[in-house]
Amino acid sequence: MIGTRLPRRVVLSPNIEPRAAGKFPRYLILHYTGMESAEKACNWLCVPESKVSCHYLVDQDGGITQMVGEEMRAWHAGVSSWEGETDINSCSIGIEVQNTGHGGAYEDFPEAQMDAVADLASDIVSRHKILPQHVLAHSDIAPERKIDPGEKFDWRFMHGRGVGHWVPPVTVSGGVFLQQGDRGDPVLALQGMLSLYGYGIVRTGQYDEQTRRVVEAFQRHFRPSRVDGIADHSTVATLHALLQSRPAMA
Repeated sequence: MIGTRLPRRVVLSPNIEPRAAGKFPRYLILHYTGMESAEKACNWLCVPESKVSCHYLVDQDGGITQMVGEEMRAWHAGVSSWEGETDINSCSIGIEVQNTGHGGAYEDFPEAQMDAVADLASDIVSRHKILPQHVLAHSDIAPERKIDPGEKFDWRFMHGRGVGHWVPPVTVSGGVFLQQGDRGDPVLALQGMLSLYGYGIVRTGQYDEQTRRVVEAFQRHFRPSRVDGIADHSTVATLHALLQSRPAMA
């Protein structure tokens, strides 16, 4: 079984299959469990009828459980896309981070847990040569369905540990903004920038529901101080800075 060299227990999930032909891990996807405990999440991920699984599960105390070998396709991404790729499960590794989520208390991610996630993620991206901009939230790849791991997940901390693409978000202020119902070239330009970064968004020139959800997903990851789906100056400027600083593709 290919996997991290870090200490971990192994609890194998039956919800696996081979990766699609020619696919290999080039994305790392972060999730939260949305359940009361890591043990309950582990049990659910091992039930065939759940039809879900992940490669790793990280408890709040930092304990790591490997559930699927990295050579196999786990079922964690669901209907999703990034940079036009729609079989994310076949070309990603999924980490579930224990947290009750927005449907529960949505507690802060403890330091011990973030340390473990950063160590695990660093090990994975190093071995698989995963680009910083390919370390993503579940909400990034499925913005119309998912909001995890959410705005409390510390992407700045992860970046400080050498994992993921991040820039200091531009301070929230007043000024011109775009919101649902707007249309025209400025909206088309915004959609184009989001698409260029990797988000699966249809360029319609209308600030529709899909655009609002994609903007919310972007904010949860890159400008978490205000998640409202409104493309204000802070949001657009932060997006522009990310595009300008994005590491070159290999």
